[in-house]
Amino acid sequence: MWRVLWFLGLIAAAAAIMAWLLDRPGSVSLEWQGYRIETSVALLATVMAVMAAAAAIAYRIFLALRRTPAQLGEAWRSRRRQKGYQALTRGMVAIAAGDADEARRQDKLAQVLLNQPPLTMLLSAQTAQLNGDETAAARFFQAMTQQLDTEFLGVRGLLNQALARGDDGAALELARHAYRLRPKSEWVAAQLFDLQTRNGQWLDAQITNDERVRAHLTAKGAGRRRKAVLALQQGFDAAATGDPEGAAKNYQIAYDQDPTFVPAVMVQADALIDRRKVTKAADIIVKAWRAQPHPDLVRAFWRSAEASDGLAIMKATERLVRANPDHPESHIALASAALKARLWGEARNHLKAVTSDGGDHDEARVCRLWAELEEAEHQDTEAAYAWLTRASLADQDPVWVCGNCGNAVAEWSGLCGNCGRFDSLAWGRPRHVARNADAAVGHDLPAPITGD
Repeated sequence: MWRVLWFLGLIAAAAAIMAWLLDRPGSVSLEWQGYRIETSVALLATVMAVMAAAAAIAYRIFLALRRTPAQLGEAWRSRRRQKGYQALTRGMVAIAAGDADEARRQDKLAQVLLNQPPLTMLLSAQTAQLNGDETAAARFFQAMTQQLDTEFLGVRGLLNQALARGDDGAALELARHAYRLRPKSEWVAAQLFDLQTRNGQWLDAQITNDERVRAHLTAKGAGRRRKAVLALQQGFDAAATGDPEGAAKNYQIAYDQDPTFVPAVMVQADALIDRRKVTKAADIIVKAWRAQPHPDLVRAFWRSAEASDGLAIMKATERLVRANPDHPESHIALASAALKARLWGEARNHLKAVTSDGGDHDEARVCRLWAELEEAEHQDTEAAYAWLTRASLADQDPVWVCGNCGNAVAEWSGLCGNCGRFDSLAWGRPRHVARNADAAVGHDLPAPITGD
């Protein structure tokens, strides 16, 4: 709309100028090289205007002719780039689909059309990997590390290769490099932390964990738990190298970070008992029992109470379980203590509380306590044998079980000894095949517990 108005305005201005010249006639005389030219002012103005327009048109034609080769070249290059990007895209799709031949063909086409190594090296490296040529892929990844724009991608590719071949040393160095480039990358921080723990670099892992918490890559609660585990491992290392002060310092840190973490409670309680701070040791054990009863805490509490005979053990156990009286572990602890104190009735009552009526959800340790009770109270070897048979068919005793691979161990550790996963051990029953009732053929199992 504005362009139309502008054009009409120009026409109106030209018409007004011509009318003004026609209303004011005049003559112009020009002498040059023996020639004399006389004309009107209006005609001279018209000729000059036409000559100016012709010169402008000629100049535009000259510029167009001059620019045409460059414009044709740019159009050709643009079309070439478009085809190159299309080949790059198709190559990535072929890699995702696992089509090695198509990926290799599109890789070659992209290299020819684009001639820009930073864009094509990743495709070339992944194509080489898809074809099983890890050596060629490593060369491409290494070349990528020399370019500022692709350095991180190259380091990540080399890191994944090191992880795949199990070279934790090289992987750790590459993870550090990647972390310097992208400290806020969740994947990089997780890989670095995992490699540091697998290599036993607990202090470095603690620094990484603190940085992850500050960067909001790890929740504060999870960060505190990890710090507790890392401090506990550092305490174990200090104790192994003959540094009791360093061990005690790290045990204290571990306990402060998570007062319900049973391994930390155990070592902290032992350290306090060794320093004759038995009251404080008993307090932290009771606090842990209230939150998460664990059979190891019972023995630690007996030690803090200096309970050496059966009745003393029973009294100490009764004080402990008051913090969580209805928990099955409390009944099992009291039953075990009652057996030591030869309080058969007490032992029987607490065992009844944790024994299923149908015998289909027994715990092996409970069945063994029943066998001990029958043998000790009535000298009934037949009933004791039946309970031991029932124990062989019952659920396995709780142990430390890896949540990643299912490995079961008696002693807690910060790393799973089977798969190497950090802080994967939790207290529970190991995975097992369903119990085989046919194993009980020929044995009389004790009757379900119904009352006195």
